[in-house]
Amino acid sequence: MYIDSHCHINFPELAARMPEILAKMAENKVTHALCVSVDLPDFPQVLALAKEYPHIYASVGVHPDYEDTPEPSVDQLVELSAHPKIVAIGETGLDYFRLQGDLEWQRERFRVHIRASRITGKPLIIHTRAASVDTIRIMQEECAGTDKGGAAGVMHCFTESLEVAKAAIAMGFYISFSGIVTFKSAKDLQAVARAVPLDRILIETDSPYLAPMPHRGKMNEPGFVCHVAEYLAALKEVPLATVAQRTTDNFFNLFKVVRS
Repeated sequence: MYIDSHCHINFPELAARMPEILAKMAENKVTHALCVSVDLPDFPQVLALAKEYPHIYASVGVHPDYEDTPEPSVDQLVELSAHPKIVAIGETGLDYFRLQGDLEWQRERFRVHIRASRITGKPLIIHTRAASVDTIRIMQEECAGTDKGGAAGVMHCFTESLEVAKAAIAMGFYISFSGIVTFKSAKDLQAVARAVPLDRILIETDSPYLAPMPHRGKMNEPGFVCHVAEYLAALKEVPLATVAQRTTDNFFNLFKVVRS
């Protein structure tokens, strides 16, 4: 069985096809999915999906790309995360790829999420793009990670270097690979995936984006996460069943979800 540790099935293009999305998950032995929040106005939709379906979980947070959106406070994130189906804080982090100028607001938002994670004990879902130095620095300054007495977390849709992966792992974080790792052009990322130990790996789709091979260019969905697992198994030269079991165990261990 497989678990999609990061998806956005509340987005309109997937929400409109929910029966089909859930059926494809079942067909491909994807037993659970984590629907990840990107802003506060749409958070009720994320929570509603998690409340409606026993095998769907959710997070609360505001994505670093969202500039013109209500800014979360620590208290607000703590309060919204109290529901038992909310298993993580985020996604949060830094993204210097799409936005330019003074991005101190982005760094402060990241700090707010880390502080909420420390208070609640719920893991962080971290997005970093073209910002790995500041991402790791702020994680260290705010005592993110189990090595500093905080909660664990995951570096989602990982595309950074092995050095960044090792720094995150040293803080107790997991590394999540998306469909990007299956792309022919992703040689550097594939080398990272070979080096990251299985007990630190999660798999995800980040759907509706980044569909893995052989579906590249199509709309992504949680049922496609099996292809990420298949690729990692071939890349690491281990049985597919091993990747499936280890990534599933890692999900339950990180997010403290009761197996069902």
